[in-house]
Amino acid sequence: MTDWERYLGLTLLGPLLWMQGKYVRLVTPRLPEPPGAREGTTGQGPLLRLLIAGDSAAAGVGAATQDEALCGRLLAYLRPHCTVKWRLLAVNGLDSPGLVKLLEATSVERFDVVLLSIGVNDVTGLRSPSRWLRWQDQLASVVQARFRPRLLIHSAIPPMHGFTALPQPLRWFMGRWALEMNLQLQNSLSEKNGRTLHCAFCGAASEGLAADGFHPGPIAYDLWADELSKVILPGMALVKQKRSN
Repeated sequence: MTDWERYLGLTLLGPLLWMQGKYVRLVTPRLPEPPGAREGTTGQGPLLRLLIAGDSAAAGVGAATQDEALCGRLLAYLRPHCTVKWRLLAVNGLDSPGLVKLLEATSVERFDVVLLSIGVNDVTGLRSPSRWLRWQDQLASVVQARFRPRLLIHSAIPPMHGFTALPQPLRWFMGRWALEMNLQLQNSLSEKNGRTLHCAFCGAASEGLAADGFHPGPIAYDLWADELSKVILPGMALVKQKRSN
């Protein structure tokens, strides 16, 4: 969806989309962030320092506990292979500018891998894909300056065209907007070392959603974490080797 197509859609469908968005906010239950630790050390083997940062999905909204959320499930897949020193920085409702502020206010610390989950609230806030892309570059600059990771993983915006909480045509419109954001980020990262885009739900638009039809549930978090571990673990030998040099 090009800029002119987005703005044409807003012009033609604007009043309907606005009413649908207002309705969704009124009727969709607001799920809490699950309880559980936000930092710690677990596992055995070579040390991996991991930071997970972002929005409600990073915070685990849709799961009953952090053990069932993204962070807990990712640790479950990583701990048999390495000692993970980890930290979770996530707040429900964050968009990209909010995440920049959160990271800038966080103390400087070294991490091997930083995982960012952000974008859904940028879509609902109608931030243009080109402007969103600039915010991802700014996030990468803040992450590199404060945490110096060897790998920065941008988790793709989930397929919002599968969010059952959104009625049509709002669901279609948000889905196309999110898809364009992911495509622009993917194209941008093709020439940038140390940053990668990870898509966990490209083929499962509505599988494993939480009761609100908007956030991942435990099944989706487990799938997400499993796929992420397959990105992180192959780099463990390289991480260990580079740290020893």
